[in-house]
Amino acid sequence: MQKRTLGKSNLQVSSLGLGCMGLSFGYGPPTAKAQAIELIRTAYDRGVTFFDTAEAYGPFLNEEVVGEALEPFRKEVVIATKFGFKEGIPASGLDSRPERIREHTEAALKRLRTDVIDLLYQHRVDPNVPMEDVAGAVKDLIAAGKVKHFGMSEAGVGSIRRAHAVQPVTALQSEYSLWWREPEKEILPTLEELGIGFVPFSPLGKGFLTGAINDKTQFDSTDFRNVVPRFTEENRKANQKLVDVLSGIAKSKAATNAQIALAWLLAQKPWIVPIPGTTKLHRLEENLGAATVELTAAELDEIDAAFSGIAVQGNRYPAQLQALVQR
Repeated sequence: MQKRTLGKSNLQVSSLGLGCMGLSFGYGPPTAKAQAIELIRTAYDRGVTFFDTAEAYGPFLNEEVVGEALEPFRKEVVIATKFGFKEGIPASGLDSRPERIREHTEAALKRLRTDVIDLLYQHRVDPNVPMEDVAGAVKDLIAAGKVKHFGMSEAGVGSIRRAHAVQPVTALQSEYSLWWREPEKEILPTLEELGIGFVPFSPLGKGFLTGAINDKTQFDSTDFRNVVPRFTEENRKANQKLVDVLSGIAKSKAATNAQIALAWLLAQKPWIVPIPGTTKLHRLEENLGAATVELTAAELDEIDAAFSGIAVQGNRYPAQLQALVQR
């Protein structure tokens, strides 16, 4: 698999990473440990060198599984993790105090079975802690050799600029896909100006763009999509238009919906590295196949034209979570 460099940093990763969240959080019961380790190691065998986790995914369980899975080839991979919630529990609220950042880092190093974290993200901007203090705490950890790069997640332009002035930000991780293109307005131009890489999560629309979900799909009771407005039965039915258009384009390219959606992201900027997640080996293979799908300028124009006439129905987060993004 080809490599990409995140912004102006020297952090080089595979052009597609692996988002590991779904192995233990968000999409139903946790994947069995042996199965999760097999999937992560298969991704490595297929050329993936960029793995994304967080203390909040479990909490802690995800970091532990990722650490165990990658321990045999730790020096060949880049591990990204995140701090930012009280005791690692999103429902408990935000906490990016410097002492909490240090506490998380020490614990994460042990869970990840490593002596350094390649990329440490602030999971969500904490309005109660000055951004300069957050960036300063990570800067100190970098100076101490415990962290290599600083990242942010779902941050707004103002916060990105304030943080970057204290400690250069290597990457921003936020949602971006064919059905959530809001970052194109302000975020992408700012990242390009500052030389910051972009790591889109949910590049397949939380599974919707694959075509495997329709208005009749029943999610597990613990699946967070049950509370996402965009995934109500009514909105799934309305948003099916997107999938139908994507399916037509995919068929013409002898590819799958997921491969076209990921190839589209890769074609936007050379410093964009999507991190699709999955719990299934066959989906992993399918997703990684996107790295070899080439979209011409004409095909990209066709995709833009087709999608520009479709209004996506439903917010991407319930109100209480929407308040935590783009700060």
